[in-house]
This record gives sequence, C-alpha cells and structure tokens, in this order.
Amino acid sequence: MKNRTLVFAILSASLAVMLSTGIRQSFGLLLQPIGETLGTGRTVFSLAIALSNIIYGLPLVGILADRIGSRRVLLAGGGLYAVGLVLLSRISSAGGLYLTLGVMVGVALSATTYVVVLGAVGQMVSPDSRSRVFGIITAAGSSGMFVVPPLVQFLLTTFNWQRTLLVLAAISLVILLLAFGLPNKPGGDLGVSAESEEPFVKILRRAAGHRGYLLLIVGFFVCGFHVAFISTHLPAYLGDHGLPPFTAAAALSLIGGFNMAGSVTFGWLGDRFRKKNLLGLVYLLRAVIITLFLLLPLTQLSALIFAGAIGFVWLATVPLTSGTVAHIFGARYLSTLYGIVFLSHQVGAFLGVWLGGRFYDAVGSYDTVWYMAIALGVVASVAQVAMTDRPAVSAAAPANP
Repeated sequence: MKNRTLVFAILSASLAVMLSTGIRQSFGLLLQPIGETLGTGRTVFSLAIALSNIIYGLPLVGILADRIGSRRVLLAGGGLYAVGLVLLSRISSAGGLYLTLGVMVGVALSATTYVVVLGAVGQMVSPDSRSRVFGIITAAGSSGMFVVPPLVQFLLTTFNWQRTLLVLAAISLVILLLAFGLPNKPGGDLGVSAESEEPFVKILRRAAGHRGYLLLIVGFFVCGFHVAFISTHLPAYLGDHGLPPFTAAAALSLIGGFNMAGSVTFGWLGDRFRKKNLLGLVYLLRAVIITLFLLLPLTQLSALIFAGAIGFVWLATVPLTSGTVAHIFGARYLSTLYGIVFLSHQVGAFLGVWLGGRFYDAVGSYDTVWYMAIALGVVASVAQVAMTDRPAVSAAAPANP
C-alpha cells in the first residue's frame, strides 16, 4: 500500500509540474504578440515576467506547505493559475499585465512547482534514493517544456494570443485533480525514517550558519539567471537574427526534451557521487555551451544544437540542489529550506529576464547579458565545488548521510 501511494504521489507531482512549468516556459513566445498589442517595448513584458519570477520564488508557500500540507497548497495554486491566465487574456494595459502575469501567475507558480511537490515526496522516500526520485520528477516536469511550446506556437498561428491563453487556462485546471495524489498532511507518518524534528526556528538558524547552504544559494541564483533569460528571450533573439518562428518553438521544445534526459542522468549520478562536484560541472558546462553558441555562426542547426546542449544541463541542478538540502538538514522542512534556496533562483531569474529586456531596448542587443551569463556560470561552478556539504543536525537527531 505504501509503495502504491508513493508511486501515485510521484506520478501526480510529475504531471503537476509538467503542466505548470510547460505553460510557464512558453511565455517567451508571447513576448512579441503581447508587446505589439499593448504598444510597449520588451522591457514591459520582461518586467512582468521578472515580477512573476520573484513572487514565484518567495518561500512563503513552502512554509505553508510544511504547515498545512502540500495538497491544499497545490489545489489553491492550480485554481489561481487558471484564473490568472483567463484575466491575462483580457488585459489592455501594462498595469493589467503586471497584475495577472506578474502577481497572480507568480503566486500560482510558487504553489504548483518543485518547492511544494519535492518537499512532499521527499518525506516519503529514503535518503539514499531521494536524488534519483527528484531527478525523475524534474525530468517528467521538463516534458512540459517539450510538449507545450509547440502547442502554444500552433495556437498562436491558428488563433491569437488571447484565445491561446484561454486554452492554457483550461489545461491548468488539471492540476486541481493531480493535487489529490499528494499527501494531505505535512510530516507525520509520511516518511520512511524518523528524521530530525527540531524546532523550525532552530533549523533556520542552522541553515543561516551553514557555509554549504549559503553557497548553494549562490549557485541557484545563477541557475535562475540562466534559465529565465534564455527561456524568455531566446525566441526573440532567434527572430532578430532572421530565423523563423517555428525554430524558436522547436528550440524550447528541445530544451525540454534534453532536460528530461539530463535531469534523470544527474539525479542518478547524485545518488552515487558528491552532489556539489556534479553541480560545479553543470554550471561550468553551461558557461562553455553559451560561449560556443555565441562564437559559432547562428543558423537553424546551431540554434537547435545549442537548445539540446543547454537543455541537458537545464534543470539538472534541481535534483542535485534539493538533494543536497535534504542531505544536510533532513526532509522534514525540505519545502521551506529548499524554498529559501529557490528564492535566490528567482532573484536571479528576475535579473536575467529584466536585464535582457532592458539592455535590448537600450542598445538593441542581448550581447551584454549573454556575457554576464557566461561569467556567472564560472562563478557558480567554483562556489559549488568549494562548498561544505556536511550534515548540520543536532546530536540528538542525526540525519541520514
């Protein structure tokens, strides 16, 4: 019975993240049509996405999930997602864009993606298999980026962006059903082992003083900068260089497809090798891939090769980072502690998206932000290799290694 419940939880978590992130990763295809309708430059849309990212990263939802249970949080998030997309289809001003895409969708994303579902499932699996399970959920979630962008591009070509958003709103309602596959109660009898039940405040103090945890925050900031900038601005970047719209949709789809393979691979490796070294490798590979993309002539083939390569290391950081947090502190407050790390990811995402639009509108080029992405990748690689990943738990409640 426990195995069946676990499998159902993993499946529900995977599908929920697949739908939520698949829709989110398609927003870059809406940048130009929405900007043309509102008569604004790319900065306005970029700021709305940036606002969504920063709200998405607030750890409040993770704390709430640890207190009242992930099922309730996912239910609320799925409903808000649908409402936000419907209202987004009716906007006529920048203020409406900020309120719907920025605030409402941002809150919905925070309640329907990795922070909530990994925290729930993490309490149900043994420590020696968490990284692998997290990799499976991340990979399954990434399939949304493989499937949804081509669908969105088809809808945009067939209808308009307003009707496209209504279809996406209907799809997001499926998350409400998937919420019932997650545990209804936080902690308690969900786990397979008795991990630390230290007071919440004490756990936070330990986290604040743990060098490895702080360097994880640095690395995830860079991860957010990379994925938000690329997913939002890559379609426009390719269009600026004369490549057809289907190339952008195909590139986003390839990122999602190769991300599935990368997430599973690095999740599997994370149960066998030190996660911090694997994280260092992932960030270094990102810097190398972006450098080669900028140095080589831009063609449809090079764009698709770049998408596949960057996709392989796209969210490989998620099972490794969340697995490291669980290794250091245990799984009881994983939603909260991973949520705090994820906030840094979204601060990076805010800057990556916003600076992309800001620099483009100012100088007509994304080059400066591409160079920043390369430099940050090197910094993150060094930070992850240098961090300490020893468990930080009380003697009374040792964590599993």
